[in-house]
Amino acid sequence: MSLYGFSEVKPRKHREAGSWSSTWENVPPKFHNLVPLLVFSENEKDQARDFVTGRKRKISGNIIHKASNVIHVHESKLVGFQLCSNDTSDCATYTFSSGINAIQEWYKLHYMNIMAQVPLEKKINMSYSAEELLLTCFFDGMSCDARNFTLFHHPMYGNCYTFNNRENATILSTSMGGSEHGLQVILYVNEEEYNPFLVSSTGAKVLVHRQNEYPFIEDVGTEIETAMSTSIGMHLTESFKLSEPYSQCTEDGRDVPMNNIYKAAYSLQICLYSCFQMKMVEKCGCAQYSQPLPPAANYCNYQQHPNWMYCYYQLYQAFIQEELGCQSVCKETCSFKEWALTTSLARWPSEVSEKWLLSVLTWDQGQQINKKLNKTDLAKLLIFYKDLNQRSIVESPANSIEMLLSNFGGQLGLWMSCSVVCVIEIIEVFFIDFFSIIARRQWQKAKEWWARKQDPSCPEASSSQQGQDNPALSIDDDLPTFTSAMRLPPAPEPQVPGTPPPRYNTLRLERTFSQQLTDTQLPTES
Repeated sequence: MSLYGFSEVKPRKHREAGSWSSTWENVPPKFHNLVPLLVFSENEKDQARDFVTGRKRKISGNIIHKASNVIHVHESKLVGFQLCSNDTSDCATYTFSSGINAIQEWYKLHYMNIMAQVPLEKKINMSYSAEELLLTCFFDGMSCDARNFTLFHHPMYGNCYTFNNRENATILSTSMGGSEHGLQVILYVNEEEYNPFLVSSTGAKVLVHRQNEYPFIEDVGTEIETAMSTSIGMHLTESFKLSEPYSQCTEDGRDVPMNNIYKAAYSLQICLYSCFQMKMVEKCGCAQYSQPLPPAANYCNYQQHPNWMYCYYQLYQAFIQEELGCQSVCKETCSFKEWALTTSLARWPSEVSEKWLLSVLTWDQGQQINKKLNKTDLAKLLIFYKDLNQRSIVESPANSIEMLLSNFGGQLGLWMSCSVVCVIEIIEVFFIDFFSIIARRQWQKAKEWWARKQDPSCPEASSSQQGQDNPALSIDDDLPTFTSAMRLPPAPEPQVPGTPPPRYNTLRLERTFSQQLTDTQLPTES
């Protein structure tokens, strides 16, 4: 670790804060003399020139072009470096489009190589403690301190701290939204202890996540600046997806055949990273240092795994092209939460308050920090709920069984004037009655067969005696139905008694009286 300008023996808080600029004034760090930058020319194959001396060197082994597949660059300006094993028998060359990318990548690889061999306890002591990082803490109108933060060591970012983690003895909560009821902290960011070849920006990174969720600091997060006040308003959105048969999501990841090396709540990103780490252990023999260590595996370093970077890049390309099978194994979660963040910045501290703020903070941290604070060493963070409302997005099926039957009945009624009752009657006529007729005929045949078996001497007696004179009087144990009644012969019509023909001689006129009365006689005409 002396290559980085400080010793790993003493903890960070017991070291004197040294400036990198003062280190460079006398003796440059060893890394500056050890960076073997090479310049590659289009006309010279299998050869490269030393970046400092200009001498030609013969290049052998695998060459990895990290800038040729995505961005079209001029091949005459490629810059890279070569990494070899301890016995220099096997080498790999990495090329970049810029010397800045080559130097930073070279330092990052050696940093991962060195830190992979340092015990975790020493790495924690080399980073900032919560007491050093947090100068002030205020939550929901009450003071808080380092006891409300839980240590989380990240392989690349060092010591990180989680507020209100589930491992805390006391979980703080707020019942109101707004900036006055959120978390307010002032962070100490000592730029003088930054490694200029690994980090080229100053500030801190903040990530909002659930208590049981793994924080992927290197992928997501909000960066805050020094000498600035950063306000972050949060709004929660919760989404619920339908599981099978509507989608292939999983509830908790138990049905996914993949070992979760992060020991946190399942997510698609955790599954993909776990799959990639397990594939790397299988193919390369070691695990990538920037991710958690899988069971029964070691972090990669050049002493034990000289070609692990070449194996890593080849495996990563296969992972991007979905050739490892991780994308087909891992599933999305059916329910997840997302935080919509609104960020605003302001200069802090102001010119009128800078003097007294820095003086009080220097006095407060006199035992922890042996220097006079500057505003470029500080960053103020204010994070709060914009409101306590929660937005929920719930998936529902476009058509269910009930809606399908309802739509089907509506279409039948609209286009065919048919209802469910009609459909049931049609089913009854064409199916139920059909089967009942067949069953009745089979039953009748069975009875006839049984009758012939009981009286074998006269097999046709029973049949000849039934329905000879009147087929309607056939014996049947079953009650007649509408269909069977249609098969009965029509009943004979009864004879209505007739009316005798009239006697026409009775219609003749007969004289009622033999003589006309005298008073009714008409006078005779003369």
